[in-house]
Amino acid sequence: MVETIEWTEAGVVMIDQTRLPREVVFVTCRRYQEMAEAIRSMVIRGAPAIGVAAAMGVALGVQQGEDFETVCQTLAATRPTAVNLFWAIERVRLLYASLAGASRESVVERVIEEAKQIRLDDIAICRAIGRNGAALIPGGKTVLTHCNAGALATAGYGTALGVIRAAVSAGKKIDVFADETRPFLQGARLTAWELQQDGIPTTLITDNMAGHFLHSGRIGCVVVGADRIAANGDVANKIGTYSLAVLAKENGVPFYVAAPVSTFDLTLESGDRIPIEQRAPSEVTHVFGVPVAPENIRVENPAFDVTPARYITAIICERGVARPPYEQSLRATLS
Repeated sequence: MVETIEWTEAGVVMIDQTRLPREVVFVTCRRYQEMAEAIRSMVIRGAPAIGVAAAMGVALGVQQGEDFETVCQTLAATRPTAVNLFWAIERVRLLYASLAGASRESVVERVIEEAKQIRLDDIAICRAIGRNGAALIPGGKTVLTHCNAGALATAGYGTALGVIRAAVSAGKKIDVFADETRPFLQGARLTAWELQQDGIPTTLITDNMAGHFLHSGRIGCVVVGADRIAANGDVANKIGTYSLAVLAKENGVPFYVAAPVSTFDLTLESGDRIPIEQRAPSEVTHVFGVPVAPENIRVENPAFDVTPARYITAIICERGVARPPYEQSLRATLS
């Protein structure tokens, strides 16, 4: 299993996800500003992994002796949609506040330990999500997934891919279809690479092939991750998830979301209030630096869309499986 991110004496070491699968390169962040840029530029991405990275970024800032609030605000401003980013910063903030009056050495040590613990917790949470979701995966069928919700999107093991990994470990004979996930190609570059490393049979398809295969009867279920889940069960995930959910519903294919409870944002009544990140036009007009569109063409590039709860069969988290009505079941998982 790939090590997505780790705290070391030299700094925070992470795999550069912009270079996969052509190169396996690790980068080291020694300052919180470097961590903020790594999150912003998607060197590290995926909601749970961003949360871990943010916690470690705060720890770097404390270690540097920087102003705590400036550190937190800089990291919080990197990507707006994934709520795990804000959840992790708040967890470290609460610890930091409780250490008022402690020595600088003690504060630095405790904050670093908290960031390390968030990483370990995330791995354990993903394994629990996998166990809870494995029973939902039908044997002898193909599982369709979108974007990358695997070890690379978390501290390890994965959410949606954690469910797939757990199903395979339980002896289920399944294979995976991975959407390429334009424009950043997380499915083609990351999910296909991860599953290939694990020896799980995987087929790469373009995003606009999904409807064809869902109609064919070959797909047993769809399982995806999430970046934010509202109180009513609406889910923000990588752009293209909404269309996939509609196609699954039309063809009678179960559509599952796998995410930790840190992705739940029960302060938002619905997905209409989830902020949607807009990314650079060059991600659409260029592929690996090569232009594929006319110069000066107008571009829209939302990184996420919101899937209404009515299209979601179940939401799998570390505390169990929530089903409609989500207003009740999501809150019940937290009680």
